[in-house]
Amino acid sequence: MSINIKMIMDHQFRVASRCELLPYLIGPPLGLSRKQAKDLLRFRAVTVKGKAIVRHDTELAPGDVVTIAARKQVSGAALERHGLAIVHLDDAVVVVEKPAGLLSMGSEREKEKTAYRILNTHLKALMKTPAQQVFIVHRLDRETSGLMMFARTESAQAALQRNWKGVIKRYLAVVEGVPADAQGTLKDRLVESKSLIVRRVEEGGELAITHYRVLRAKGDRSLLECTLETGRRNQIRVQLAALGHPVVGDRKYGAKTDPAGRLALHACELKFRHPVSGAPMEFHSALPSRLKALIEGRAPR
Repeated sequence: MSINIKMIMDHQFRVASRCELLPYLIGPPLGLSRKQAKDLLRFRAVTVKGKAIVRHDTELAPGDVVTIAARKQVSGAALERHGLAIVHLDDAVVVVEKPAGLLSMGSEREKEKTAYRILNTHLKALMKTPAQQVFIVHRLDRETSGLMMFARTESAQAALQRNWKGVIKRYLAVVEGVPADAQGTLKDRLVESKSLIVRRVEEGGELAITHYRVLRAKGDRSLLECTLETGRRNQIRVQLAALGHPVVGDRKYGAKTDPAGRLALHACELKFRHPVSGAPMEFHSALPSRLKALIEGRAPR
């Protein structure tokens, strides 16, 4: 007999032992039917650690918090089709996870297939108003995956950009070779050509500062954590290439290998103060499986 879902809405359930999400939903203490569980996942009504989850095989660890939302979400078919996922949504801020290959915002060649346009279309349907609009706070390179945020009002956008230096932005990069120093700080002055190639210069340009540390080395590759102090176009890619360790898959800046068929750079962490409440906000995104395989010595799938 299936359970009345209203009885568990907005309740938090703490996971006791390692398991997958679907078995957890249909087992105690929730006791959902398989159909109920799959419907809730399809409508993005299940959150794990505050993030809406749609995969039934998501791995849960002891201490993870699972919540059933009080209302079903508007279908995210367009988001899913383009690989874009909403991680957090409130009246002032939207945090999304962008896939590699999707532009953050429009360009002269592409104005429709962008994270900005896709998110706007989704939120207009969600809020049932054509007046809905998000505002760009920052962007990721087209080839880079991971976390980025938008503002929901112009005042929130201004507040976030005004305090941008206080935002912590971390990336994971799989690079060719192993840096001689396990950690360090890269400082360069960068300029961008008309052909959108960024290079280092001795004078002029814009200051770029990246802090890195090696998390793991495997054969002829390394996994680096990179923390940005500045946010210049292609900053991490140019500086790691200059260090002699280009990001795997980055043919533009000298990489010789591309086993994953994509740039091995992922925006994994955002930490900032909420532009309205001032509350600390923190979001994390795991290294995509295709990139994780590179550092584990497995063939990407």
